[in-house]
Amino acid sequence: MASNRPTNWPRSVLPRTRAMWVLALSTLTRSTGSGTVVAVIVLYLTRSVGIDATRVGLGLTVAAVVGMAASIPVGHAADVIGARNTAIGAVVFHGSAICCYAFVDGFAGLLTAAALVAVADAASSASRGALVALAVPQKDRVRTRAYLRSVTNIGFSLGALLGGLALGHHTEVGYTFTLLGSGALFIVSGLALLALDRTPPVPRPEDASPWQVLKDRPFVAVGAINAVLMMNAGILEVALPLWIAEHTRAPMSLFAPLLLVNTVMVVILQVPVSRGAEDIRGGARAMARAGVLLAVCCAVIALAAGRTAWVAGVILVAGVAVHTVGELLYSAGSWALAYELAPDHAQGQYQGMFGLTTQLGLAITPAVTALLIVRHGWVGWLVMGALLATAGLAAPAVARWAERSRGRTIAPPVETGV
Repeated sequence: MASNRPTNWPRSVLPRTRAMWVLALSTLTRSTGSGTVVAVIVLYLTRSVGIDATRVGLGLTVAAVVGMAASIPVGHAADVIGARNTAIGAVVFHGSAICCYAFVDGFAGLLTAAALVAVADAASSASRGALVALAVPQKDRVRTRAYLRSVTNIGFSLGALLGGLALGHHTEVGYTFTLLGSGALFIVSGLALLALDRTPPVPRPEDASPWQVLKDRPFVAVGAINAVLMMNAGILEVALPLWIAEHTRAPMSLFAPLLLVNTVMVVILQVPVSRGAEDIRGGARAMARAGVLLAVCCAVIALAAGRTAWVAGVILVAGVAVHTVGELLYSAGSWALAYELAPDHAQGQYQGMFGLTTQLGLAITPAVTALLIVRHGWVGWLVMGALLATAGLAAPAVARWAERSRGRTIAPPVETGV
């Protein structure tokens, strides 16, 4: 038996179907472009274009709000037009919008370009989510999303390295070619989806509302839980570096290796950790476990305050490892609930709604972490942990409510013959 392992290992980490190959290659290309843009955009706008940092932050925030507002309408467009065609158009549009950054010469140009990018991103996210729902078998949806997330982390890391090269040269021409190249990667990513079979719109029942998701109170409640649990991203990206710098004796140079630990764990473990979260109840259990683990992570990281440098470092590594497992469970659970609670004829608008709550969680995270952790130290960590645990533990009850409502609000009655 052992002799078969080397032969089977490559097959276990490669896409299993043609659809997964196409989605993986498209994702790798797009996420590489995304990582490059994220690495350079702020410094490009402030140092090369000369826009004040405060106005850059304001412009990007306004654009994010525009993108959130567009999430459900553009998701509905995917339901009407078809997920594959909408995804192709959205990702190509996203790449074209990113190219617009290269021609920004002031705040008005920044607002226009950033708003276009935000709307394109919302359209891309919702339509690609719907595309996975319709292009792969139901039982493989969560595994596919898990695999694509691992690919996304690889691509994003590659893009960040490419962006770092552009930052090192710090020339206007370098920034311009970097942004145009990133946009081109998005366009290639969108065109790659042409290799997928067409996904025609699923007929909508005559009595179904065109804005069904807004009337689906159980799903909205699931989305609220998702928004809270999504704040886990701020633990690593916002709270952790501030905590290391202001409350521990660990060197600030430790932050980059901690992010590397998170990235490597996501790439390696996202698919195996997602097993068992393929349906509503499995997804709800995963979110409950995620909430508990994220709360434990907050408590562990809080313990690093006041310790010697090496003890604090060990504690922080342990905290990031626990956080990452919680993050992986949260991702798997959220995908399961987002897909399995959505009717096939409205996957686009449901994925748009779920994407909106994800963006909302990301948007409020800096303010929440600053209020709780930066101002109140370890007490703030415990409050943050309690908030995450409460949201996670509420997921099974809310999922059961949503599951009970499916027969009334979404699925037609089933005759049992009893």
